[in-house]
Amino acid sequence: MLTERQRHILSAIVDDYIRSAEPIGSRSISKRGDVGFSPATIRNEMSDLEEMGFLEQPHTSAGRIPSHKGYRYYVDHLMHYGEQSVDEDVDVMKRFFADRLQQMERVIQQVAMILSQVTPYTSIVMGPEMLTTTMKHLQIVPLNDRTAVAIVVTNTGQVENRTVTIPEGIPMSEIEKFVSILNAKLKNVPLLHFKSKLYTEIASEMSRYVSGYEELLIMLDSIIEREEERVFLGGTTNMLTQPEFKDVDKVKSILDLLAETPKIIQLFEGTGASSGIQVRIGSENKLEAVNDCSLITATYSYEGQMLGTIGILGPTRMDYAKMIKLLDHLSKDMTQLMERWYK
Repeated sequence: MLTERQRHILSAIVDDYIRSAEPIGSRSISKRGDVGFSPATIRNEMSDLEEMGFLEQPHTSAGRIPSHKGYRYYVDHLMHYGEQSVDEDVDVMKRFFADRLQQMERVIQQVAMILSQVTPYTSIVMGPEMLTTTMKHLQIVPLNDRTAVAIVVTNTGQVENRTVTIPEGIPMSEIEKFVSILNAKLKNVPLLHFKSKLYTEIASEMSRYVSGYEELLIMLDSIIEREEERVFLGGTTNMLTQPEFKDVDKVKSILDLLAETPKIIQLFEGTGASSGIQVRIGSENKLEAVNDCSLITATYSYEGQMLGTIGILGPTRMDYAKMIKLLDHLSKDMTQLMERWYK
């Protein structure tokens, strides 16, 4: 348990480091009007905080920076929302949401773009039910020898029709066997896991029972890719402006991850399990590529049903209070938009 003085000093260090991106020394903390402790006292407390794992000391500096544990304590116990003003950013969002004529996917895409413009971080918006939708039934109805309509029914009751091209020389009897296996094996499987399941155990079974199954899998890819298009990014290159990511290899691994939709989905798994704001700091993230990043997420819903997730990805030196407040406003606006949309 931290003393009140240690809590005060840790809070001041995190606040100053978020603003400056430079290691913080005891003298700079003592000059803050809201601290009131001598440099010697602060230095001793900083040493204790480092020993307890809340601070780290870079090799090249006598100052300290927050550790992942320090950020977690700050987010859970020390952060003050009242000091953060996001009114101007929220006004930008509200003006956008006032237009009810936008198409759904365009709205989601624009949300990602606007969010990346009002923050120095990368924004990620998952489209409706991206994390939870499962397939209930698939049907392929031929229109002619080379064209068919794929009808996908999901567990949410949504029905989507997509035109697909039938591979040349594949008879309808083989397509029917193909669809039968898919319905048996992929029912209740989340759409985001289709590809991994499709190209492992299901492909093996297809090879035994369906002739021309490789061409049919390629046809099915066009259906799956439509689902992957429901992940929208904004400000991907914002990472390049952060001092923490001057290391080319470090930023490349992050940009590589952001270029792969399945990896992004994996990063977000579990964030839609409950409503409200979730914060993952550093190594709390599942993927090693973002172990020096923090991910803040919020969900948007309709009548209690989670429809999608909004996320901000940035360095662990993130302005948590401002970002959480902004995401809270945005998720509420998205939820209100969904209510208008589905009425």
